[in-house]
Amino acid sequence: MGVIIFSCKSVKLSVAEEKQQIGEYYDAAAMYRKLYAKTKPTQRDMRAYLSYRMGICFQKLNDVKQASTYYQKAMTFNYPDSLLFLRLAQVYHQGGKYNDAVSYYNRFLEQNPENIIALNGIIGCELAAKMKENPTLYQVRRMEIFNSRFGEFSPMLTGDDYDKLYFASSRAKKVNKDSISAITGQLTNNLFLAEKDEKGAWKKPVELEDAVNTVYDEGTPSFSVDGNTMFYTYCESDPLDSRTAEIYMSPRSGATWGIGSRINLIKDSATSFAHPSLSPDGKYLYFVAEFGGYGGKDIYRARLVGQSDFSGIENLGPQINTPGDEMFPYIRDSVTLYFASNGHPGLGGLDIFKATLDSLGVWHVENMGAPINSMGDDFGITFEGAWERGFFSSNRNDARGYDHIYSFERPTVTVFIEGYVSDAEENALEGAIVRIVGKDGLNEKIVAKPDGSYKVELERDISYVMMASAPDYLNQYFELQTDPDERNETYYVDFFLSPIFKPTVVENIFYDFDKATLRPESQEALDEIIKILTDNPNITIEMGAHTDRKGSETYNEGLAQRRAQSVVDYLIEAGIPSDRLTAMGYGKSEPKTVTHRMAEENEFLEEDAVLTEEFILTLTPEQQEIADQYNRRTEFKVTGMNYNLY
Repeated sequence: MGVIIFSCKSVKLSVAEEKQQIGEYYDAAAMYRKLYAKTKPTQRDMRAYLSYRMGICFQKLNDVKQASTYYQKAMTFNYPDSLLFLRLAQVYHQGGKYNDAVSYYNRFLEQNPENIIALNGIIGCELAAKMKENPTLYQVRRMEIFNSRFGEFSPMLTGDDYDKLYFASSRAKKVNKDSISAITGQLTNNLFLAEKDEKGAWKKPVELEDAVNTVYDEGTPSFSVDGNTMFYTYCESDPLDSRTAEIYMSPRSGATWGIGSRINLIKDSATSFAHPSLSPDGKYLYFVAEFGGYGGKDIYRARLVGQSDFSGIENLGPQINTPGDEMFPYIRDSVTLYFASNGHPGLGGLDIFKATLDSLGVWHVENMGAPINSMGDDFGITFEGAWERGFFSSNRNDARGYDHIYSFERPTVTVFIEGYVSDAEENALEGAIVRIVGKDGLNEKIVAKPDGSYKVELERDISYVMMASAPDYLNQYFELQTDPDERNETYYVDFFLSPIFKPTVVENIFYDFDKATLRPESQEALDEIIKILTDNPNITIEMGAHTDRKGSETYNEGLAQRRAQSVVDYLIEAGIPSDRLTAMGYGKSEPKTVTHRMAEENEFLEEDAVLTEEFILTLTPEQQEIADQYNRRTEFKVTGMNYNLY
């Protein structure tokens, strides 16, 4: 915070305490410091008390180095309150010294074993390292075009295209006696506006010259749906008024914001109210106050009646509010609330949390993790509509504890499935249909392109069932569970559909030489037949085995029959009903007809040629072996489509 200067000739402890009580921490710290300098070393109790009070003020001013120094002095002078251990733990926590923080949290818990703040503090210290080691996909960067050497905080996007950004800043302006905040010691905050140019780039912010800005503090703006009313926090440093924060509203006339007026949440109350956030539907105003809650600052809401009246103030309850401070609410939609807290487990200081309301009315709170959160104060988030991008404020990496504006954006994670639908010969099936049904509610039908290709975008961590179909072909199914990790992923699934009206060669079925015994490496191909039968439960098939031209016809038919039966027996053992299956041994009686694919792979073959013995004998020995291999095959063909239909 730099050197504190206080000009009063005489200082009374009661005045310093009153300053601290109403939140004027800068002035209070200066007074305590002057009193400390006048206190004799022998007055250890008074020095302990003043050191502790200075520690609190510097902690409130986000100067954790000074705060820890004065808390340690208070310990040296044996300050008797165990809260000293808790406060020391908090400033070490905020300074990223997690081991020291845990040590002091535990010392405090020895006397206060059920204290939620300390228990959550330890959890936060343990989580902090994990969060830093496993950051989210959000990308965060400091927005230099918005920032200055002073402080900026509470950005708020507005405008039809989210092309306007309001925020509060204490940057240099005309200085007078009221321009120094007794709360922070900085120049008072005024509202600034940054806008995008015609190319969509942000321009430098300008201070509002409207009547809404005064010599006192304005900040944390929020806007009505139509953009014509602004709610904001107003702080007037009036020694006769104990209210240090109030919520004001300002009407807009054309491009100008008018003089603000105080809203009456509770009539005739001296309670401070701050950090207004209007719900997107305009029905509720969320805000922060410190009265009758769960300890510290809590988040409340009140129903908006008419243009400026409010009724039915309600605390958001213990799922949101803790004995610590919950502040800077941002209502994204009817079930999503973002807020800052130092009471829930976090990395240190204020962290930003996301709360989601379920169908039973229960809030589920989660820390947004690193890099959005840091060991400093992170708060005041705003989103660009439905996009996972926007701005927030943080005092990270600023030795003075000043806040600045940061942008955040989570890159869009895309999950696709793509592939081809072909026949068994790998010919594209133009016009084939791929249907995808997912547990996320997706039910989509895609027509394959002329080359047989398809592509569909999916979601993470969802189960899908897919079916490819085409006229005169059997259906084929595929099940997919997408990965839950936040990363771009493309799954590749090709479908090879079997024709209904002609035999299909089953590749990679192997038998022992001159025997009908199936070899182990045939299992994958056999399991594919099982899948076809399962995917198409109303078909019956014939398994046909063929041999090459060598050997007698009688022997080859017998060998082929035994081989076909071996396949059928495998399928029956796997659970396929026997009355869906027929085994047929053709021997060498039905030589293979050359397909388009076979002709492409072998220059000596022509499409539609038949691999008879007479043809094969015209080939070279090497070519004859290839032709014989084509003839040695196992095929299946559909014999019926009505199994168990009636």
